[in-house]
Amino acid sequence: MTKKALLKYLEIFVTERRRNLFDKVLNQRTKHFTVVLEDLFEKHNISAVARSCDIFGIQDIHIIENRYNSYVSNHVAKGAQKWIDFYNYNKQEHNTQICIDHLKKQGYQIIATTPHTDSCILEDFDIRKKSAFVFGVEKAGVSDLVMNQADGFLKIPMVGFTESLNVSVAAALILNTTTQKLRNSNSNWQLTNSEKETIKLEWMKKSIKSIDLILERFHKKTC
Repeated sequence: MTKKALLKYLEIFVTERRRNLFDKVLNQRTKHFTVVLEDLFEKHNISAVARSCDIFGIQDIHIIENRYNSYVSNHVAKGAQKWIDFYNYNKQEHNTQICIDHLKKQGYQIIATTPHTDSCILEDFDIRKKSAFVFGVEKAGVSDLVMNQADGFLKIPMVGFTESLNVSVAAALILNTTTQKLRNSNSNWQLTNSEKETIKLEWMKKSIKSIDLILERFHKKTC
């Protein structure tokens, strides 16, 4: 059984308008940037960031759970959680390190979002490299482990008395700016055809009622 064969079969059960929408959205999706949330305890922030990832075309979101369990609210995320891929790190003692190692093996530079004095200003950020933007809680920020292993630091210019933004607002601002620059660049930021097929297949499965029964029929036909 191939992805292409299954995709073609499932297209029967999805409207042409829906299929065209999937293709349109996939053409704007990227894995060039990804988002990492480190130990957020306010659940609505995780949901709001997931919503921003979908809006700005980020396919993957990595959630580190050292002390707090994550939860995505459909009310806040507005269904965005159905269309992006979550990677949770909560099984071992050093979840943050495991996440960092995993992303670096995939070729990502680790960018800690922080008002650190050596931080790059958002408007000056070089979008050419694959980047994982790491966000922490408002007061404490990202952990020392992330700070010590980060390949760079990024900050949003602020001119008021308040020294920090809500994490979901900061994520939205950073993703809006960086993805706009990315799409206006010559960088190879789009998904591969294989990645598009894999994601589209999952989206179709989520869109079809009685999908288990339909998949069973397909397997019987192809055996």
